[in-house]
Amino acid sequence: MSVIGLNILVIGGGIGGLAAARALALRGASVTLLEQAEAITEVGAGLQVSPNGFAVLDALGLGDELAAGAVRADAISLRDYRKGEVLRLDLGRLENRHYYFVHRADLIGLLARGARDAGVKLRLLQQVTRVEPGERPRAHVGNGTVIEADVIIGADGLHSRLRPELNGADAPRFTGQTAWRATIPNTDCRTAEAWVHMGPGRHMVSYPLRGGSALNLVAVQERKNWTEEGWNFRDDPANLRAAFADFGGEVQDMLARVEEVHLWGLFRHPVARIWQGGNCALLGDAAHPTLPFLAQGASMALEDAWALADELSATDSIAAGLAGYQARRAARARRVINAATGNAWKYHLRSGPLRFAAHTALRIGGVMAPSAMLHQFDWIYGHDETAPR
Repeated sequence: MSVIGLNILVIGGGIGGLAAARALALRGASVTLLEQAEAITEVGAGLQVSPNGFAVLDALGLGDELAAGAVRADAISLRDYRKGEVLRLDLGRLENRHYYFVHRADLIGLLARGARDAGVKLRLLQQVTRVEPGERPRAHVGNGTVIEADVIIGADGLHSRLRPELNGADAPRFTGQTAWRATIPNTDCRTAEAWVHMGPGRHMVSYPLRGGSALNLVAVQERKNWTEEGWNFRDDPANLRAAFADFGGEVQDMLARVEEVHLWGLFRHPVARIWQGGNCALLGDAAHPTLPFLAQGASMALEDAWALADELSATDSIAAGLAGYQARRAARARRVINAATGNAWKYHLRSGPLRFAAHTALRIGGVMAPSAMLHQFDWIYGHDETAPR
């Protein structure tokens, strides 16, 4: 079957939705994307596009532009919160060097231009209130409009309107962790490295953005109570500085430059049991929200987008294509998400002797077997969703 002529509706103007819209439009589908905001923009924050995510952007014809505007990563440095570097992972050892630090707004802008150039109709201020799967699925918009399509894709994030229609309600679980995020000027001329400062019950990640002019900060702290999840809760920078007051001088230098910060609670959602049905499909966080401890959220959404378009193009019916998409993606998504969930404790060791032993083992591994330390992530970074099957 070809998607040529199919009328496809994408709900959500984030990374996954825009990538899927372009991928499908390039294959000949008639694609409309609904976004509830008044503009397709993102609040200021950074993200990492690892080689598996870049492979999709490149296959979509956007790789060169992404590379030109992002910072290509040279290394990841794991650091004790007081004693300095523990392990340096030299990304130059990767067979595929396309690992980038990018501002989220820049990636969204690139994908939005790519979608428009492919002929996608972007409709703003369209808040979808309900989705009805079926032979001709329908999306109900807040202004009273009902839109039918051959296929509806729910790329509408954590609070997806489609997910409960396919799976019923689920109850996210607070992980006991909250995170601050901020961008600051890169006045100390940091090079293209991600630093992970690890301390008792906390860690902070920092890396350069936008040609090295800015630094992105994500600081995670364990705490008992939190009420709701979301990205846009402003906080006082003094609270962030107080939480990390015992971290070393280079962290204090960065925190001193924070003028605006947002705080959010980290919640664990189960991977959706059902990703598709009634000519509808879930994509990205709507199907599998991931915690930020492997920096794979954007890349997983990009992989989903390519796989969905590819499966719809390669099979003989919409139902078969959507079923093939879930079969192709669900196990990998679950493995990545479980790995990310299990990674947090390694950064937050509270016991001094245990932290010393773990960091010593990392140092020895970095000296004795640096390639092995890096290539433990080959199953993530070396995956190419766009490769012929």
